[in-house]
Amino acid sequence: MATLEFRTALREAMTEEMERDDDIFLIGEEVAEYDGAYKVSKGMLDHFGSDRVIDSPISELGFAGLGIGAAMNGLRPIVEFMTFNFSFVAFDQVINNAPNMRYMSGGQFDIPIVFRGPNGAAGQLGATHSNSTEALYSNIPGLKVVSPSVPDDGKGLLKTAIRDDDPVVFLESELMYGMQREVSEESDYTIPIGSARVAREGDDVTIVAHSKSYHIAMDAAETLEEQGYEAEVIDPRTIKPLDIETIVESVVKTNRLVVIDESTPFTSVASEITHQVQDRAFDYLDAPILRVTAPDTPAPYAPNLMDEYMPGADETVDKCLRVLYAE
Repeated sequence: MATLEFRTALREAMTEEMERDDDIFLIGEEVAEYDGAYKVSKGMLDHFGSDRVIDSPISELGFAGLGIGAAMNGLRPIVEFMTFNFSFVAFDQVINNAPNMRYMSGGQFDIPIVFRGPNGAAGQLGATHSNSTEALYSNIPGLKVVSPSVPDDGKGLLKTAIRDDDPVVFLESELMYGMQREVSEESDYTIPIGSARVAREGDDVTIVAHSKSYHIAMDAAETLEEQGYEAEVIDPRTIKPLDIETIVESVVKTNRLVVIDESTPFTSVASEITHQVQDRAFDYLDAPILRVTAPDTPAPYAPNLMDEYMPGADETVDKCLRVLYAE
């Protein structure tokens, strides 16, 4: 295992896949000359040249459509959005054309394309730059949605996403690009899409969390352990398809569930997990399922308000204690 930053693990995934397959290219704003807004593509222009690492104009609708057209013609684009807030400009391409083309063509066209970039809040960026988009994209048939929490998963899942013959939305985080963790050094390391990871085992309560929220879950589990409770933490890794079987298996054991999701609560990923668990494991629940989410408001700018807005470990511990009837 090597210790890598998240951005480096993602760069390794793209580099290894582009070396393996000449049909893969990267396009997006500042991905080439500037090495990427968050330096994820650092050095890739020098390595692959301007035909395969392409700086786009500030036109998300245009270069997303270009990527879909390239995919229809046999190439395998990686389309980087500087932030997924900007993907809203490309909505028609990402949610209407990419996921529907295989179906509407009767299977004549594969759309092997990855839309990747940072998602969710990243500090004082204001409401227009703090959207969590995973629930939105998960609502679209034909899109796969991946949201890794650690560099190892980022590398293995991105390689798998690039090889997928259908469109994949790959959600990262600005706040995690500098995170350092161990990453597999296997020569062809991939992780299947749709497989959750049991990050910590426990018997008292299940906590499900993805992306940045996963780290909140791990902090909360440590606090609960100090109070005599063992939390099982599950990282879905993939939002759609969701590995609900792993989550249900855990709930059958612990009889309690808390879901952390930095999205706003209405029609969120947490809402869907709550529904599916109640549908499949209602008789095993000893307490109502509780969610830890952002409030149903636009994200604030002031740092003190942002601290209140975002889910946190203290709130997670409180809700775990509630389902444990320990309060």
